Amino acid sequence: MFLAVVAVLGIGAYTGSIPVTAKQIADAAGVMLLAIVVVFFAWLLTSGNWTPEERKRIYVIGVFFLAAALFWSVFEQAGSSLNLFADRNTRNVVLGFNYPSSWFQSMNSLFLIVFAPIFAWLWIRMAKAGQEPSTPAKFSFGLILVGAGFAILIWAARMAEQGVQVSPMWLTLTYLLHTWGELSLSPVGLSAMTKLAPVRIGGLMMGVWFLATSVGNFIAGRISGFYESLALPMLFGAVGFFAIAAGLLLFVFVKPIKRLMGEVH
Repeated sequence: MFLAVVAVLGIGAYTGSIPVTAKQIADAAGVMLLAIVVVFFAWLLTSGNWTPEERKRIYVIGVFFLAAALFWSVFEQAGSSLNLFADRNTRNVVLGFNYPSSWFQSMNSLFLIVFAPIFAWLWIRMAKAGQEPSTPAKFSFGLILVGAGFAILIWAARMAEQGVQVSPMWLTLTYLLHTWGELSLSPVGLSAMTKLAPVRIGGLMMGVWFLATSVGNFIAGRISGFYESLALPMLFGAVGFFAIAAGLLLFVFVKPIKRLMGEVH
């Protein structure tokens, strides 16, 4: 039935007999996505099949899901608001060489190649010394770093409002901080989900982790929609402040979350 409805709408939109726009399709997909998340977590939290220990861990899964969705909602501005800023307001010249603004999209991958081994070495070294940050602390660092990447752009946005083409180093630093945030949160996220999940739904939790990415992308699209209507310093400041505030709030609750996690590290 569902496939039939989709087919009818698709044919109607293609032929023009049904006035369906791309925005309406995107909005419908977003609403459906959020509905799936709400229904799933409602089932997860209200089901009586969990042991007390499993239920505590499910609460932590909910916290990590929300933190991940918030992180990706900021991080995924790379393809929208940050790309527009690179194209319209950034001086894309280095040593006299002009390059397209799209090249900024490669910075995250480049920084990942450079810093992933360093972060891996750092966590191992800190673990041997008994000083490795806990999973909720790493999530907190990720949110703070991705927020800081937008916070530093406030000054660049103010200069851009005066008609100045700002230095590419502003966006370079933003992407560097975003990559450090990704390395703090993303690698431990899937591992934490599978360790925390009750064994009988372990595979399902892997999908839930990527569902957080989908929710984050949907929110990111809605945020980027304000690029034309809000002053850039206000937009970048609001995004940065919200992510940093969420990271600090999560950091406050690191110890209670660790207690809920039990023996999972």
